[in-house]
Amino acid sequence: MKKKIIYIGLIWGASSILSSCMKDKLNPVPKTSVTDASAFDTPNRISSQVLSLYSALKASNFYGGRFIVYGEIRGEDYDITDQNLVTAADVYNMNLANSATSVKGLWSQAYYTINLANVFLDGMAAKGNSVVGTALAANYNAEARLVRALSYFSLLQYFARPYADGNGTKPGLPLRLTGIVGSGFSEKPKSSVDAVYKQILDDLDFAEQNLPSTNSSALLNTTRAHKNTAIALKTRVYLAMQNYPKVVEEANKIVPTIAPFVAKSGVPHALQSNIVNVFKTPYTTTESIFSLPMSSTSGDYPGTQSQAAYYFYNNGAVGSAPYPLLATGIVSNPNWKASDARRNLIYRNTVNGRDYMAKFTTTSPQYIDYIPVIRWAEVLLNLAEAKARISTVAPDIQAINLLNAVRQRSDASTTFAPVTSADLVSLIMTERRIELLGEGFRNLDVTRLLQTFLAKGGAPAVGPTEAAYIWPMSSDEILLNPAINR
Repeated sequence: MKKKIIYIGLIWGASSILSSCMKDKLNPVPKTSVTDASAFDTPNRISSQVLSLYSALKASNFYGGRFIVYGEIRGEDYDITDQNLVTAADVYNMNLANSATSVKGLWSQAYYTINLANVFLDGMAAKGNSVVGTALAANYNAEARLVRALSYFSLLQYFARPYADGNGTKPGLPLRLTGIVGSGFSEKPKSSVDAVYKQILDDLDFAEQNLPSTNSSALLNTTRAHKNTAIALKTRVYLAMQNYPKVVEEANKIVPTIAPFVAKSGVPHALQSNIVNVFKTPYTTTESIFSLPMSSTSGDYPGTQSQAAYYFYNNGAVGSAPYPLLATGIVSNPNWKASDARRNLIYRNTVNGRDYMAKFTTTSPQYIDYIPVIRWAEVLLNLAEAKARISTVAPDIQAINLLNAVRQRSDASTTFAPVTSADLVSLIMTERRIELLGEGFRNLDVTRLLQTFLAKGGAPAVGPTEAAYIWPMSSDEILLNPAINR
């Protein structure tokens, strides 16, 4: 019982981060705490809680760094230079224990974020909706549900069998939809993978209906959810489920049928003329559908040995980079030309002769690069892949045009003209590896298709039927949730 109380205390602490003073609208810095009874008394307190949901997402063990890192180093594009478990060598080597720092940290932070959303939604239903009014309440509740959906989706990609394995019938995750505010609330058996996906989509449908079409500035359009955020995320979710008609249905809401592929509703998302600008200050181009902001304010940047730049970049001054790019990985692909602008996001360290991913490059110790969660380029590639997989007789013309739009933004000398649908799918999958390198997608793209993780840098190949294909459930959850194996 003592352990259970400690566990609940951690989550209870999350539900009490209800601050009234903050540095600015994006980066709340708690100054005073309020009691649960008064947490929803004023519009300012409620607004602060909404911002705390985004803060939880960008924590070091989640999207602030490690979630992105894990999604990359499970794939075949990185080497390893430091066999240190603190910097996720066990993730790279595909031999995680259920007590591993990576396993426990990701699990606990994702559920911490989910619980923040649940506590907020409960409080809004009980009191907050009437305090802020119908329209603003719907907006806030939609933001909370989008954060919850993203958190559950992220957990599924590591801790549950892919949807394609049994069409979602395999055990998934404990599906917690009410806030944990005391002992005795943690016991929950696993729901099926399909049930968790259905909840994710229900949350995102609600978010789409109740979020604003646009926010009040480029900064807020990048860092706060709006309608296109929910739609874009649904294209990713349906792609993970291999439900390609639904990917097309969702993407068609915002992607035009012909070039130029500028979003036809809401925020006018578009590919930038130079991809390098997407990863530079101010990080708020219309290509960035949703990013997590960082600043040099204490507590508003990733913690030690968790930052993406720390893991991937090494120019002698920034980063330790235990994971340089593997010479036999995507950097060696002959279709990725030397003149491609995305090569400017690869840094060659002339001292050690290694290549490093250079999308995140800010100075130590703050590492305040914004973390891109959803980009317009991904949505275009999601739609291209879905249409290519549906059209098995001949290559889909729009899919080819979408692929060429992404490629020619960085490599105007290449025009793809695949002869078969299989060729088109292959080109799109390679383009995803190039375009999204360093942004955490490789784990998703391997597992959703039940492909094998290839051997790399001394790590073994792991096929979809092997135990190491998905992560073990956190030992903390097993200890503190007696219902987990029912």
